[in-house]
Amino acid sequence: MYRLDVLVQGFPGKAVCHGGLGWSTITLLRAPSRVMLVDVGAFGIRKPLEKQLKTHGVAPEDVTDVILTHAHYDHAVNFVLFPKATVWIGDHELDWASRQPPGFNPLPELYVKELKADPRVRTIRAGEEFLPGLKAFAAPGHTPGSLIFHLTATPSPVVFTGDAAKNRAELLSRCVDASEDEGASRTSIDLIWQLWRAVPDTLLIPGHDLCMKLDQDGSPKYIGERRAGISAWFAETLEQTTEFNFDE
Repeated sequence: MYRLDVLVQGFPGKAVCHGGLGWSTITLLRAPSRVMLVDVGAFGIRKPLEKQLKTHGVAPEDVTDVILTHAHYDHAVNFVLFPKATVWIGDHELDWASRQPPGFNPLPELYVKELKADPRVRTIRAGEEFLPGLKAFAAPGHTPGSLIFHLTATPSPVVFTGDAAKNRAELLSRCVDASEDEGASRTSIDLIWQLWRAVPDTLLIPGHDLCMKLDQDGSPKYIGERRAGISAWFAETLEQTTEFNFDE
């Protein structure tokens, strides 16, 4: 059985003038012989992630496995912080990402190049149980090779959707913001719902939102409380800041 802790809570939003926030979910899984991270976040989350790891008694060298839902910067770049970890990513995703030229997209080109060359990297085939109790499913749309993960080695099953379904709004509307293929995204969300409904009390961990379970009428309900905010220096001194809180 794995112990599960959400280290960084994903947030479903963008800055109005400054693009993606990159606030994606990072989850810690622990078993007697493994310490695993599902997605590892962007540059901006490094200090909070370090603090969360210390709080949970985990050093970077303790991490045995880094598991990536897809190759975008806000989920993947911090794999370099875990020197002893095997890094898992979909075979189709890595092949696609490594063939893309530099461009105005969320792919971190140099980090993808490193993923392709790093001997620690292992690729995952869709349908494969690549670690005990953890099975990958193809979930194209947001990227061609995105994977979702179904974890059964916990008291209740867990579905990690990555950005195949970033938030509750995408799950309910079946429309995915920033999808490479909207038809594929709808099919992937149908699969997510199938896995979610299969066993009562299944926990869903999306790429950019709070964890959710289904209530008795089958509607998603949040587990936990959203916390997010921005502090800005809009005044004349560093001591005076303007805060924007997004808590719910």
